[in-house]
Amino acid sequence: MPVQYKGIIAEHQAVRSSVGMFDVSHMGKFAIKGKNVLSSLQKLVPSNLARLKTGQAQYTVLLNSDGGIIDDVIFYCHGDDDWSMIVNASTTDKDWAWITEYLKVSDCEFSDRSSAQTLIAIQGKDAIKYLQGVVGEDLTQVKKFGHIRTNILIGVSNSPSFVARTGYTGEDGFEVMTDVAIGQELWARLIDLGVTPCGLGCRDTLRLEAGMHLYGQDLSDRISPLEADLGWIVHLKEKGDFSGRAALESQLNLGVSKKFVALEMQGKNIARHDYPILFNDESVGIVTSGTLSPTLGKAIALGYVPTHLAAIGQLLQVQIRNQTYPAQVVKRPFYRTTL
Repeated sequence: MPVQYKGIIAEHQAVRSSVGMFDVSHMGKFAIKGKNVLSSLQKLVPSNLARLKTGQAQYTVLLNSDGGIIDDVIFYCHGDDDWSMIVNASTTDKDWAWITEYLKVSDCEFSDRSSAQTLIAIQGKDAIKYLQGVVGEDLTQVKKFGHIRTNILIGVSNSPSFVARTGYTGEDGFEVMTDVAIGQELWARLIDLGVTPCGLGCRDTLRLEAGMHLYGQDLSDRISPLEADLGWIVHLKEKGDFSGRAALESQLNLGVSKKFVALEMQGKNIARHDYPILFNDESVGIVTSGTLSPTLGKAIALGYVPTHLAAIGQLLQVQIRNQTYPAQVVKRPFYRTTL
Protein backbone atom coordinates (compact mmCIF):
# COMPACT_ATOMS: atom_id res chain seq x y z
CA MET A 1 0.00 0.00 0.00
CA PRO A 2 1.63 3.29 -1.07
CA VAL A 3 1.92 6.19 1.37
CA GLN A 4 0.15 8.41 -1.15
CA TYR A 5 -1.04 8.60 -4.75
CA LYS A 6 -1.51 12.30 -5.45
CA GLY A 7 -1.02 13.74 -1.98
CA ILE A 8 -2.07 13.00 1.61
CA ILE A 9 -4.14 16.17 2.04
CA ALA A 10 -5.98 15.78 -1.27
CA GLU A 11 -6.78 12.15 -0.53
CA HIS A 12 -7.86 12.95 3.04
CA GLN A 13 -10.20 15.68 1.79
CA ALA A 14 -11.64 13.40 -0.88
CA VAL A 15 -12.79 10.94 1.78
CA ARG A 16 -14.17 13.67 4.05
CA SER A 17 -16.00 15.50 1.24
CA SER A 18 -17.06 12.71 -1.12
CA VAL A 19 -15.37 9.30 -1.55
CA GLY A 20 -11.99 7.61 -1.62
CA MET A 21 -10.82 4.01 -1.69
CA PHE A 22 -8.00 2.04 -0.12
CA ASP A 23 -6.41 -1.20 -1.26
CA VAL A 24 -6.13 -2.97 2.11
CA SER A 25 -5.62 -6.42 0.64
CA HIS A 26 -2.61 -6.84 2.92
CA MET A 27 -4.97 -7.34 5.89
CA GLY A 28 -5.31 -10.87 7.27
CA LYS A 29 -8.51 -12.74 6.33
CA PHE A 30 -9.51 -15.92 8.17
CA ALA A 31 -12.52 -18.19 7.66
CA ILE A 32 -13.84 -20.41 10.47
CA LYS A 33 -16.45 -23.10 9.84
CA GLY A 34 -17.75 -26.25 11.53
CA LYS A 35 -19.66 -27.51 14.52
CA ASN A 36 -19.40 -25.58 17.80
CA VAL A 37 -17.62 -22.67 16.12
CA LEU A 38 -19.34 -20.05 18.27
CA SER A 39 -18.49 -21.73 21.57
CA SER A 40 -14.89 -22.05 20.42
CA LEU A 41 -14.63 -18.41 19.37
CA GLN A 42 -16.11 -17.26 22.67
CA LYS A 43 -12.94 -18.47 24.40
CA LEU A 44 -10.81 -16.07 22.37
CA VAL A 45 -12.34 -12.67 23.10
CA PRO A 46 -13.91 -10.62 25.94
CA SER A 47 -16.93 -9.73 23.78
CA ASN A 48 -20.09 -11.84 23.70
CA LEU A 49 -20.19 -13.06 20.10
CA ALA A 50 -23.50 -14.81 20.83
CA ARG A 51 -25.10 -11.37 20.49
CA LEU A 52 -24.49 -11.49 16.74
CA LYS A 53 -27.08 -12.59 14.25
CA THR A 54 -26.34 -13.62 10.67
CA GLY A 55 -25.17 -10.53 8.80
CA GLN A 56 -23.76 -8.74 11.85
CA ALA A 57 -20.18 -8.06 12.97
CA GLN A 58 -18.28 -7.25 16.17
CA TYR A 59 -15.09 -5.26 16.70
CA THR A 60 -13.13 -6.87 19.52
CA VAL A 61 -9.66 -7.94 20.68
CA LEU A 62 -7.67 -11.13 21.15
CA LEU A 63 -6.15 -11.25 24.66
CA ASN A 64 -3.21 -12.99 26.28
CA SER A 65 -3.47 -14.41 29.80
CA ASP A 66 -2.41 -11.06 31.29
CA GLY A 67 -5.25 -9.22 29.54
CA GLY A 68 -2.87 -7.65 27.00
CA ILE A 69 -4.12 -7.11 23.47
CA ILE A 70 -2.63 -9.54 20.95
CA ASP A 71 -4.57 -7.83 18.15
CA ASP A 72 -7.76 -5.91 17.47
CA VAL A 73 -10.00 -7.70 14.98
CA ILE A 74 -13.50 -7.85 13.53
CA PHE A 75 -15.59 -11.04 13.61
CA TYR A 76 -18.34 -11.51 11.01
CA CYS A 77 -21.23 -13.94 11.54
CA HIS A 78 -22.48 -15.61 8.34
CA GLY A 79 -24.47 -18.27 10.23
CA ASP A 80 -24.23 -20.42 13.35
CA ASP A 81 -21.37 -22.50 11.94
CA ASP A 82 -19.88 -20.01 9.49
CA TRP A 83 -17.70 -17.07 10.59
CA SER A 84 -14.87 -14.96 9.26
CA MET A 85 -12.48 -12.44 10.75
CA ILE A 86 -10.24 -9.62 9.56
CA VAL A 87 -6.96 -9.10 11.41
CA ASN A 88 -4.10 -6.64 11.10
CA ALA A 89 -1.53 -7.33 8.40
CA SER A 90 1.48 -7.11 10.73
CA THR A 91 -0.03 -9.63 13.15
CA THR A 92 -1.51 -12.15 10.69
CA ASP A 93 1.06 -14.87 11.35
CA LYS A 94 1.05 -14.23 15.11
CA ASP A 95 -2.75 -14.35 15.25
CA TRP A 96 -2.89 -17.55 13.22
CA ALA A 97 -0.35 -19.26 15.48
CA TRP A 98 -2.06 -18.10 18.67
CA ILE A 99 -5.58 -19.05 17.59
CA THR A 100 -4.61 -22.50 16.34
CA GLU A 101 -2.56 -23.16 19.47
CA TYR A 102 -5.19 -21.86 21.87
CA LEU A 103 -8.25 -23.51 20.37
CA LYS A 104 -7.03 -26.96 19.31
CA VAL A 105 -10.56 -27.78 18.18
CA SER A 106 -10.65 -30.60 15.67
CA ASP A 107 -14.18 -29.91 14.47
CA CYS A 108 -13.38 -26.35 13.30
CA GLU A 109 -12.14 -25.71 9.77
CA PHE A 110 -9.84 -22.70 10.14
CA SER A 111 -8.45 -21.34 6.85
CA ASP A 112 -6.26 -18.38 5.89
CA ARG A 113 -7.66 -16.49 2.88
CA SER A 114 -5.23 -13.57 3.15
CA SER A 115 -3.41 -14.04 -0.16
CA ALA A 116 -6.39 -15.44 -2.09
CA GLN A 117 -8.66 -12.41 -1.79
CA THR A 118 -8.45 -8.67 -2.23
CA LEU A 119 -9.95 -6.21 0.24
CA ILE A 120 -10.95 -2.75 -0.97
CA ALA A 121 -12.34 -0.09 1.38
CA ILE A 122 -14.62 2.49 -0.29
CA GLN A 123 -15.09 5.31 2.23
CA GLY A 124 -16.97 8.61 2.39
CA LYS A 125 -20.50 10.00 2.28
CA ASP A 126 -20.77 9.15 -1.44
CA ALA A 127 -19.42 5.60 -1.08
CA ILE A 128 -22.82 3.98 -1.56
CA LYS A 129 -23.50 6.00 -4.72
CA TYR A 130 -20.35 4.75 -6.43
CA LEU A 131 -20.41 1.17 -5.18
CA GLN A 132 -24.10 0.45 -5.72
CA GLY A 133 -23.74 0.34 -9.51
CA VAL A 134 -21.40 -2.66 -9.38
CA VAL A 135 -23.09 -4.63 -6.57
CA GLY A 136 -26.07 -6.93 -6.98
CA GLU A 137 -27.85 -6.14 -3.67
CA ASP A 138 -29.42 -2.96 -2.28
CA LEU A 139 -26.66 -1.50 -0.09
CA THR A 140 -29.04 0.88 1.69
CA GLN A 141 -30.37 -2.17 3.54
CA VAL A 142 -26.95 -2.95 5.04
CA LYS A 143 -26.65 -1.32 8.46
CA LYS A 144 -23.43 -0.15 10.11
CA PHE A 145 -21.33 -3.22 10.96
CA GLY A 146 -23.68 -5.27 8.82
CA HIS A 147 -22.53 -7.39 5.88
CA ILE A 148 -23.84 -9.41 2.97
CA ARG A 149 -22.65 -11.90 0.38
CA THR A 150 -23.48 -10.59 -3.06
CA ASN A 151 -22.24 -10.47 -6.64
CA ILE A 152 -19.81 -7.92 -8.01
CA LEU A 153 -21.26 -7.11 -11.45
CA ILE A 154 -17.97 -6.88 -13.33
CA GLY A 155 -16.44 -9.12 -15.96
CA VAL A 156 -17.88 -11.96 -17.98
CA SER A 157 -19.45 -13.68 -14.98
CA ASN A 158 -20.66 -12.42 -11.64
CA SER A 159 -18.39 -13.09 -8.67
CA PRO A 160 -19.77 -13.97 -5.21
CA SER A 161 -18.18 -11.46 -2.86
CA PHE A 162 -18.37 -10.19 0.71
CA VAL A 163 -19.42 -6.58 1.40
CA ALA A 164 -19.39 -5.08 4.92
CA ARG A 165 -20.45 -1.62 6.07
CA THR A 166 -17.27 -1.05 8.01
CA GLY A 167 -14.18 1.11 7.72
CA TYR A 168 -11.30 2.92 9.40
CA THR A 169 -11.94 6.56 8.53
CA GLY A 170 -14.81 7.82 10.67
CA GLU A 171 -17.00 8.09 7.57
CA ASP A 172 -19.70 5.89 6.11
CA GLY A 173 -18.36 3.27 3.76
CA PHE A 174 -17.91 -0.34 2.77
CA GLU A 175 -15.18 -2.96 2.62
CA VAL A 176 -15.36 -5.42 -0.27
CA MET A 177 -13.58 -8.78 -0.15
CA THR A 178 -13.47 -10.72 -3.39
CA ASP A 179 -11.28 -12.83 -5.66
CA VAL A 180 -8.06 -11.18 -6.80
CA ALA A 181 -9.00 -10.83 -10.48
CA ILE A 182 -12.40 -9.32 -9.67
CA GLY A 183 -10.81 -7.04 -7.07
CA GLN A 184 -8.41 -5.68 -9.69
CA GLU A 185 -11.30 -5.02 -12.07
CA LEU A 186 -13.32 -3.38 -9.30
CA TRP A 187 -10.40 -1.06 -8.45
CA ALA A 188 -10.02 -0.04 -12.09
CA ARG A 189 -13.78 0.47 -12.54
CA LEU A 190 -14.04 2.73 -9.49
CA ILE A 191 -11.09 4.81 -10.71
CA ASP A 192 -12.89 5.22 -14.06
CA LEU A 193 -15.96 6.40 -12.14
CA GLY A 194 -13.91 9.07 -10.39
CA VAL A 195 -13.23 7.51 -6.98
CA THR A 196 -9.95 8.82 -5.51
CA PRO A 197 -7.34 6.13 -4.70
CA CYS A 198 -5.91 6.75 -1.22
CA GLY A 199 -2.74 5.64 0.52
CA LEU A 200 -1.41 4.86 3.95
CA GLY A 201 -0.72 8.51 4.82
CA CYS A 202 -4.31 9.71 4.78
CA ARG A 203 -5.54 6.42 6.20
CA ASP A 204 -3.59 7.38 9.31
CA THR A 205 -4.78 11.01 9.49
CA LEU A 206 -8.40 9.94 8.93
CA ARG A 207 -8.39 7.22 11.61
CA LEU A 208 -6.61 9.53 14.05
CA GLU A 209 -9.25 12.25 13.63
CA ALA A 210 -11.84 9.53 14.27
CA GLY A 211 -9.97 8.52 17.45
CA MET A 212 -9.41 4.96 16.26
CA HIS A 213 -6.60 2.82 17.64
CA LEU A 214 -3.64 1.62 15.58
CA TYR A 215 -2.20 -1.70 16.70
CA GLY A 216 1.51 -1.47 17.43
CA GLN A 217 1.19 2.17 18.49
CA ASP A 218 -2.00 2.70 20.50
CA LEU A 219 -2.49 -0.98 21.35
CA SER A 220 -0.06 -3.74 22.33
CA ASP A 221 0.19 -6.98 24.28
CA ARG A 222 1.11 -4.88 27.35
CA ILE A 223 -2.10 -2.82 27.23
CA SER A 224 -5.54 -4.11 28.24
CA PRO A 225 -8.86 -3.06 26.65
CA LEU A 226 -9.81 -1.34 29.92
CA GLU A 227 -6.66 0.79 29.79
CA ALA A 228 -7.26 1.45 26.09
CA ASP A 229 -10.76 2.90 26.70
CA LEU A 230 -12.33 -0.17 25.08
CA GLY A 231 -14.43 -1.20 28.05
CA TRP A 232 -17.50 -1.28 25.80
CA ILE A 233 -16.27 -4.49 24.14
CA VAL A 234 -15.80 -6.30 27.49
CA HIS A 235 -18.93 -8.30 28.40
CA LEU A 236 -17.92 -10.14 31.56
CA LYS A 237 -21.47 -10.65 32.86
CA GLU A 238 -22.48 -12.39 29.63
CA LYS A 239 -19.40 -14.56 29.20
CA GLY A 240 -17.88 -17.75 30.47
CA ASP A 241 -14.14 -18.24 30.61
CA PHE A 242 -11.84 -16.69 28.02
CA SER A 243 -8.16 -15.85 27.76
CA GLY A 244 -7.38 -12.85 29.98
CA ARG A 245 -10.62 -12.91 31.98
CA ALA A 246 -8.97 -13.09 35.41
CA ALA A 247 -6.71 -10.15 34.57
CA LEU A 248 -9.65 -8.00 33.43
CA GLU A 249 -11.67 -8.91 36.52
CA SER A 250 -8.75 -7.80 38.69
CA GLN A 251 -8.47 -4.50 36.82
CA LEU A 252 -12.17 -3.86 37.21
CA ASN A 253 -11.97 -4.50 40.95
CA LEU A 254 -8.76 -2.57 41.61
CA GLY A 255 -8.92 0.01 38.82
CA VAL A 256 -6.33 0.68 36.13
CA SER A 257 -3.29 2.87 36.64
CA LYS A 258 -3.30 4.44 33.17
CA LYS A 259 -5.89 5.46 30.61
CA PHE A 260 -5.99 6.16 26.90
CA VAL A 261 -6.77 9.83 26.18
CA ALA A 262 -7.22 12.25 23.30
CA LEU A 263 -5.07 15.40 23.40
CA GLU A 264 -5.48 18.70 21.61
CA MET A 265 -2.34 20.77 21.39
CA GLN A 266 -2.73 24.43 22.28
CA GLY A 267 -0.90 25.52 19.13
CA LYS A 268 0.43 24.12 15.86
CA ASN A 269 3.27 22.09 17.40
CA ILE A 270 2.69 18.43 16.53
CA ALA A 271 2.98 15.73 19.18
CA ARG A 272 4.40 12.61 17.51
CA HIS A 273 4.61 8.94 18.46
CA ASP A 274 6.76 8.32 21.57
CA TYR A 275 6.93 11.99 22.64
CA PRO A 276 6.74 12.33 26.46
CA ILE A 277 3.58 13.68 28.11
CA LEU A 278 4.30 15.82 31.18
CA PHE A 279 2.41 17.19 34.18
CA ASN A 280 4.07 19.93 36.23
CA ASP A 281 7.19 19.37 34.08
CA GLU A 282 7.46 15.70 35.10
CA SER A 283 7.05 12.89 32.58
CA VAL A 284 3.81 10.98 33.25
CA GLY A 285 2.96 9.30 29.97
CA ILE A 286 3.65 8.84 26.28
CA VAL A 287 2.12 9.97 22.99
CA THR A 288 1.17 6.98 20.86
CA SER A 289 -0.14 8.78 17.75
CA GLY A 290 -0.19 12.40 16.62
CA THR A 291 -0.71 14.61 13.57
CA LEU A 292 -1.90 17.99 12.35
CA SER A 293 -5.56 17.36 11.58
CA PRO A 294 -6.33 18.34 7.96
CA THR A 295 -10.04 18.62 8.76
CA LEU A 296 -9.82 20.58 12.01
CA GLY A 297 -6.63 22.52 11.40
CA LYS A 298 -5.41 21.56 14.88
CA ALA A 299 -2.58 19.42 16.22
CA ILE A 300 -4.13 16.32 17.82
CA ALA A 301 -2.72 13.27 19.55
CA LEU A 302 -3.55 10.06 21.39
CA GLY A 303 -1.68 8.61 24.33
CA TYR A 304 -1.65 7.15 27.82
CA VAL A 305 -1.53 9.05 31.12
CA PRO A 306 -2.15 8.12 34.78
CA THR A 307 -5.84 7.61 35.46
CA HIS A 308 -6.07 10.63 37.77
CA LEU A 309 -4.87 12.86 34.90
CA ALA A 310 -7.26 11.46 32.27
CA ALA A 311 -10.33 13.64 32.90
CA ILE A 312 -11.70 15.79 30.07
CA GLY A 313 -10.26 19.29 30.40
CA GLN A 314 -7.07 18.20 32.18
CA LEU A 315 -4.13 20.43 31.23
CA LEU A 316 -0.86 18.69 30.39
CA GLN A 317 2.30 19.33 28.37
CA VAL A 318 4.07 17.46 25.58
CA GLN A 319 7.83 17.53 25.17
CA ILE A 320 8.85 18.27 21.59
CA ARG A 321 12.56 18.56 20.82
CA ASN A 322 13.51 19.53 24.40
CA GLN A 323 10.74 22.12 24.62
CA THR A 324 7.38 21.70 26.36
CA TYR A 325 4.09 22.77 24.82
CA PRO A 326 0.60 22.86 26.40
CA ALA A 327 -2.02 20.23 25.63
CA GLN A 328 -5.50 19.48 26.93
CA VAL A 329 -7.39 16.23 27.35
CA VAL A 330 -10.48 16.35 25.12
CA LYS A 331 -13.34 14.04 24.22
CA ARG A 332 -12.64 11.33 21.65
CA PRO A 333 -13.22 11.26 18.69
CA PHE A 334 -11.85 14.57 17.48
CA TYR A 335 -14.05 14.36 14.38
CA ARG A 336 -17.49 12.81 13.95
CA THR A 337 -19.30 12.55 10.62
CA THR A 338 -22.61 14.42 10.30
CA LEU A 339 -24.27 11.45 8.55
